[in-house]
Order: sequence, then C-alpha cells, then structure tokens
Amino acid sequence: MGLFNAILGNASEASTEDVSKEFGPLLIEGENIEKAFKLIKDMFVFTNKRLILAEKQLVGTKVDYLSIPYSSIKKFSKESAGILDLDAELKIWLNHDDQPIKKQFGKGGNNINEVYQILSKHILK
Repeated sequence: MGLFNAILGNASEASTEDVSKEFGPLLIEGENIEKAFKLIKDMFVFTNKRLILAEKQLVGTKVDYLSIPYSSIKKFSKESAGILDLDAELKIWLNHDDQPIKKQFGKGGNNINEVYQILSKHILK
C-alpha cells in the first residue's frame, strides 16, 4: 500500500531510523529527527531545530535539500475542498518571500493534518 499511496501523492510516514542514515550528515550537534514524511519525490523531515525539505529527481540521484529554521516561517496553510477533495495543498510562507512553498498531498490518511500539527507545534510556541 505504501507504493500505491506514493503514486497517488499521499504522504507516508518514514522511519526515523532510516531517515537518520540519509540526513545524519546534515544535522548539527544536539539536533534530532522528530518525524519524517515521504511523497513521491519529496520528503519532509522535522527536527527539533528546523524543517528540511528534500526534493529528489524521479530519474537520477540529484537531491535538493532546503533547510528552513522554524523561526523563518511566517505563516502556513492547508487547502482542500473537504471530504470529497482528491488532494490537498500545503503552503509555507518564509520571511522575506512573497510566494509560498507549495506541496501537494493526495487524498487518504491524515498525514497532511499531522504535518500541519507538527508545523503548528514548532511555529506557534
């Protein structure tokens, strides 16, 4: 079901142990991975200090890592048409940027809600 969810664009929770192997070299002393979610080519990695967005090419091995300190996020939103909507969109606005970062989530599961809650926990302190 994990591959099927990925094809539909649904986020699936990733094992923090597996994610630590890949993202360990990017972390600073005292930084820990709290949760991670995978989409087809994207990954959301929440640490105790920042959000790391990783975008992988569908073909090839190139990965773009965007490190976002929680203090740089000025607002965020979740947009969907409700129960019958086939997808939802998460938008994150950074300080000094007018255009948000946009990520699509497919229908199924509550992972976009969990991502929203984790952002809320770190941003609304």
